[in-house]
Amino acid sequence: MALRVAIVGATGNVGRELFNILDERNFPADQVHAVASRRSMGRKISFGDKTLICEDLEQFDFSKVDVVLMSAGGTVSKEWSPKIAVAGAIVIDNSSAWRMDPDVPLIVPEVNGEAVLGYAKKNIIANPNCSTAQLVVALAPLHQAAGIKRVVVSTYQSVSGAGKAAMDELWIQTKGMFVNDKPTPTEFSRQIAFNVIPQIDDFLDDGFTKEELKMREETKKIIGPEIELVATCVRVPVFVGHSESVNVELEDPLTVEQAQEIFRNSDGVVLIDNPAEDQFVTPIECVGEWASYVSRVRKDPTVENGIMFWNVSDNLRKGAALNAVQIAEELVKRGVLTPERALA
Repeated sequence: MALRVAIVGATGNVGRELFNILDERNFPADQVHAVASRRSMGRKISFGDKTLICEDLEQFDFSKVDVVLMSAGGTVSKEWSPKIAVAGAIVIDNSSAWRMDPDVPLIVPEVNGEAVLGYAKKNIIANPNCSTAQLVVALAPLHQAAGIKRVVVSTYQSVSGAGKAAMDELWIQTKGMFVNDKPTPTEFSRQIAFNVIPQIDDFLDDGFTKEELKMREETKKIIGPEIELVATCVRVPVFVGHSESVNVELEDPLTVEQAQEIFRNSDGVVLIDNPAEDQFVTPIECVGEWASYVSRVRKDPTVENGIMFWNVSDNLRKGAALNAVQIAEELVKRGVLTPERALA
């Protein structure tokens, strides 16, 4: 008997992607349940060559599963993750609800996979913010090689990071612009079609946004508290795929060639970097892919030991669903989730 899995938030963007990735990666599950709010009860969900029927969150018996991939938002997670954990299942949560809880490990398997063993304090593991996940995969090998002092990052984040309604809004506004239909923003503070918005999440008293704070604090928790990071997060009219312009100040010198070699040999990173031959990655080329792509590695001449690079990833995959499944795989690898546990 293999493992038993439930996906909570099964009808959302990330929920649907979770089913795809479980199937693609042949995750050892012989039972997979689609769970969502009551209004989604009875909806059909595709999983490989199967069709699952969505079950009601309020009525679902979580004692009959081993792991729950939670992708239903912070409010739902705050209420339900502790209940599910008490029922005996390990929760891997995609929201921001548990990321900075000191008793909950925040995991990117390529970077700090061993930290999953801290799950037992609350039976909950947190998935980082999508923009953080792709960034730390690229930063961690640089930190190991030369020590990172400071990071300055500007993000160009797709609308899928704000959910299906946000994707619909971009689509409707884009079509409307060609027929003189004046956009009416509802999901964003401004028109998103043919525009960029320098705000993701709410503004804080210091002028930064919550998204920018998340990137700073989550990077420190995942890689190390000694790293200083400052971010500007921008929403752009792209459907899927987050991009980041990254400036890194290192403790020790690295040449561009050395940095490229580090990226080339790092788990989870794909280096595509030859601008002279038009070789660099854009968001549209990363959709459906698994990696954190690095391009345009170059020297930052304005600081000592400075390296710059361009970083792109599918935010619905590495930024959310893929990373969650990789966490579950890490639990299997380390013997926490086993068929024997499923039989218990």
